[in-house]
Amino acid sequence: MNNDLSEKWPRFSEFVEFREEMNEKILDLDHLGIKRFFTLDDRAYTDGAIPVKYKELMGLVASLVLKCEGCINYHIATSVRQDISRKEFSEAFNIGLIIGGSIIIPHLREAVAFLDECLEIREQQPELLDF
Repeated sequence: MNNDLSEKWPRFSEFVEFREEMNEKILDLDHLGIKRFFTLDDRAYTDGAIPVKYKELMGLVASLVLKCEGCINYHIATSVRQDISRKEFSEAFNIGLIIGGSIIIPHLREAVAFLDECLEIREQQPELLDF
């Protein structure tokens, strides 16, 4: 991403750049098990009996409870692509908080900051969310 995007949406820009760079390096290891897991992960979040929208919210809640910042950011960005509203996010955040307890609060701070950027991107440059 260019510097203009990094200045406007620093959390999102850093997340996407790091994710893309490291995924490429990981897949360049050319390990069958790793490639299979990445494929399995991708397929778990496709439409089925449960629509993608709800699968992404489930992934977000699980990521909050597991306290995985990269996963939280990923599921926020992919949920924003699914046109999930701020109210829907707040309910998912609440479920994560209830399950995980007060230790989730610092992760919620980061999550809401990242969500704000993603929602702004959805309004101004939605194509950036197609990473």
